[in-house]
Amino acid sequence: MRLPATAHTSRPWRIHEIAGDFRLEDVWALPTPGGPDDLARLVDQLAADDGTHVSSPVTRLLFAVRWKLGALFGWDKPSATAMPSLRDRLPADLCAGPRGPDLSGGTFSSVYQTRDEWVSEISNRTVRAVRHIGWVPDGAGGYRGQLAVLVKPNGLLGAVYMLGIKPFRYLGVYPALLRAIGRRWEAGAAEARPGR
Repeated sequence: MRLPATAHTSRPWRIHEIAGDFRLEDVWALPTPGGPDDLARLVDQLAADDGTHVSSPVTRLLFAVRWKLGALFGWDKPSATAMPSLRDRLPADLCAGPRGPDLSGGTFSSVYQTRDEWVSEISNRTVRAVRHIGWVPDGAGGYRGQLAVLVKPNGLLGAVYMLGIKPFRYLGVYPALLRAIGRRWEAGAAEARPGR
């Protein structure tokens, strides 16, 4: 379920002090019901996802086309004006704390992890983006994950790119991603139940 921007901006996340120059693009409730200390489980699940769990044929096709276009036009190469990692902006307490899982084989890299936040980032010629995973009360006595995407387009190319991919994100990518996260979360919960 897509959430209003205030679901992210009203919370006292540490990311606000680090990425204030990024634009909040999207906020989504994740289908990951749990207890107050389950963020680490969600982070492990997301870090282990190699993309194969987004199993919709349409979504796989969209990603295949995107990666081919990225290779053809060099979109995924580092930007000539690449900025340092958000790790360089961290206050001392976050810098000394856990970074989060090693994502060296993927497109994102971990920035920091706390009890209720995990932040990872990606930077290329089109955009610099932050994936913020928060762990929030669900209003019914439990907790769930919340995904926020913050972006900083790289010039005109980045602005046009973000505008061009918007319908694909909402019609294909996000729905498939959220379903996949929910299925994996439920499968993990079923495996952890007694008697299994």
